[in-house]
Amino acid sequence: MEALKYENFQYYTYDDYKEWEGSWELIDGVAYAMAPAPYPKHQKVVAHIWRELDKNLECSKKNCEVYISPIDWKVDESTVVQPDVALFCEKTSKQYFSKTPPLVVEVLSKATALKDVTTKMRLYEREGVEFYIIVEPNTELSDIFKLVDGEYRLMKKCTKEDSYKFVFSDKCSIEVDFSMVF
Repeated sequence: MEALKYENFQYYTYDDYKEWEGSWELIDGVAYAMAPAPYPKHQKVVAHIWRELDKNLECSKKNCEVYISPIDWKVDESTVVQPDVALFCEKTSKQYFSKTPPLVVEVLSKATALKDVTTKMRLYEREGVEFYIIVEPNTELSDIFKLVDGEYRLMKKCTKEDSYKFVFSDKCSIEVDFSMVF
């Protein structure tokens, strides 16, 4: 059996991505179709965590705001992702954000869990996202990762009895009460 010929794979750019119908993400030139509409519990958790983050954001920078998907983060010409929830600290007149957000949240679903805990986690780590929260809505657990020396370290596994204060390097902070998320 021959090895795969990687030059035969189709790679895409942001210009291709802009033309596609439906919901897609583009990671290192590889297209990922977004799953059908998520379960209501997934969406409820996304909304609740957005509300907690938005309500408790304390930041001297006036341009830091919490956004909910769908919102594009264009990392480069071959990578565009739509985090479930993200804190962006830039004003933009474009259809996307281009600066690395200090915090990203992905709420797991059956269709996207593997991508969220592997491909996207490596991407967020590589791009310098300071905090990455992976939320599992069915078990009501949240893994909080912090970027330390270029690698993610698990800081805490939160249940609905926990809270966590995120302190960012740019003098911003957010405290999340996970009982308000689940």
